[in-house]
This record gives sequence, structure tokens and C-alpha cells, in this order.
Amino acid sequence: MSSPAANIEAVLEESGPDYEDFTYEQPTGGSQSAVYIVSLSYQGETYEVVVKFQPNDEATFALEPRLHEYVADRTSLPVPRILVFEPYPDRDVPPYFVTERMQGESLSDQFDGLDADLQDRIMTQVGEILGELNSTIAFEGFGYFGLDDDRLVVENLTWDWREFFESFTRRHLDRLESTPFDDLRDPAERAIDRSIETIPTTATPRLVHDDFRPANLTFDPDADQPIRAVLDWQNALAGHPEYNVAQAELLFVDSVVRDPDRRASLRDRFHEGYRDHREFPTEDGYDRRRPLYQLSTLLWRMGGFEQAFADAGGLAEARAKAYYREQFEHLVSALSE
Repeated sequence: MSSPAANIEAVLEESGPDYEDFTYEQPTGGSQSAVYIVSLSYQGETYEVVVKFQPNDEATFALEPRLHEYVADRTSLPVPRILVFEPYPDRDVPPYFVTERMQGESLSDQFDGLDADLQDRIMTQVGEILGELNSTIAFEGFGYFGLDDDRLVVENLTWDWREFFESFTRRHLDRLESTPFDDLRDPAERAIDRSIETIPTTATPRLVHDDFRPANLTFDPDADQPIRAVLDWQNALAGHPEYNVAQAELLFVDSVVRDPDRRASLRDRFHEGYRDHREFPTEDGYDRRRPLYQLSTLLWRMGGFEQAFADAGGLAEARAKAYYREQFEHLVSALSE
């Protein structure tokens, strides 16, 4: 297997601009196992690009660069532009794409340590981004995306949102087997069984970023609009907007901030930004459905726990396990009320 340096050099020789030297590093957070920030030096100047290689087990790799362009062409969201996409490289490297390097640092593991004013500005912009995304693009049905002659399509679509949501939520549940949370499968299944009927069957399918979390945002603390990039689009789907809203509340507020008053304030900021583009979910029963949407997201996070914390120390891993269980008990309790 070639080293990352050799693979990056092959990409630059095949598709890159002139350069005299390069260095690289892997970003923190997000789904970053095959992603590299590459700094190029040429005639005294330095500039950066991002190179992403296809992982061995990812059959839908070509979908992500297509989604980048699809979203960038239809919204004002800060999405990195694709510079090169090579599904069949001439060099002996995996398929890859190269994007522009949008400035900013990863929001991963930083949000709860930021000052209150910056948190407020970030949450307002998070709402604006999600509101625009949920209001701008609609699809003919619910489902995961695929490509048909390079055209973005919804594969195996259904017109029943409840059916689609339940199917992927139960797949998240199945992934708990042989994880540290295997013992939670039965109570999670009971919670899903008794509350799934609250999920609506009909809605307008909208573009949902199903991995919309701090680790997939970069930010500049000094900017009026601090979020500089929205990354990792490979998990996007056509879904109900209220699912994306509830998911964001969990990943940016409820799982990060412990103080209840501060949670309420940040949630208000998020809703305020969202309403700039789209009316916030006001259908009867959203507050009852929110815990189930959030439980689905938590099950997904639990299923990937061992990979996410593979390099964490024992104490950090133990704390994360305890916190995940605390969140689980809170959501299951909310669904039994």
C-alpha cells in the first residue's frame, strides 16, 4: 500500500498545478480517514487545496463531488468547489477529488469553549444555513441519493416519510450489536415501537445534510458570519426538514451544552436564523416527535462510537460512553411521557 505522501504526489503530478514542494496534514473531526490538507509552495508563494481519496468500502464516492456542485450551484451556502475529480486515475492511486481550501478552523470539540457572543453568532448562522438548505431544493420523494448518468437522483424513493425514517433508524439500531451499547438495543426498539406513529407520512422532501454537526463546519471567530465552510456531503438525503432541525438541535446544543438556560438561548438563536429562510416547524406534535428524531441520530453516533474514539484515551472514552448513555436515557424517557 502506498504512503499518503506518495499518493498525494501522484495526484499533484497528474492533476495539480505547478509546485516546488508540498506538505500535508489530516484535519481533525468529521469523516477524515482519507482527507488531506495539502500546502503547495511555488515561487515563494504558498497555497492550499484539499485532497480526498476514496475509502476502500465506499461504493458511492462519486456522489460527494456531485453534491458539492449541486448545492453550490443552487444555494449561497459556503461549500468548497470541486477543482478536480478523477474516478479512474491514470496513476496507481484510489479515485480522488480535489477541492478548494476554504479558510477557517474546525468547529469540532470547540463550540462549548467559545465565548457567548461567538456561540450566538454561530448558532444564528447555523439556522440560516439549514433554513436555506431546507427551503431551496425539493425532490420527488424521500430516499438516499445516487447518480444516473451523472445526474443526481433519489434512489428507491418512497412518498412515505415515516416508512423511510423508520427504515434507516432501525438500521442504526442494528449497528449497536457488538458495540459498548449493545445492551440498549431492546429499550431503544421499544421506544421506537411506541412512538413511530407520531412521525408524519407526508411532507415535501427537501435536501437534508444528514451529518450536519460542528465537526463538519469550519469557522473564523473574527468574522461577522463565522461559519466559513460546510463539509462532508456524502450523507445527504431527501428527507423531512423537521428531522434536520431536530438533529441540529441535538448535535449543536443538547449534546454539547449542559446548562439548561444556555441551551434554551442557543436554541432560540438557531430558530431565529432558520426563520430567515423558512418557517420553523410549527405543526402540532413537533415537540413530541423531536426526541425520536434525536434518538435516531444518537443511535447512529453510538454505532460509530468505537471508530470515533479509537485514538482517545481511556478516560475520554469512558466519559463519552457515560454521556451517550445519559443522552439515551433522557430521550427514551421523553418518548415514554
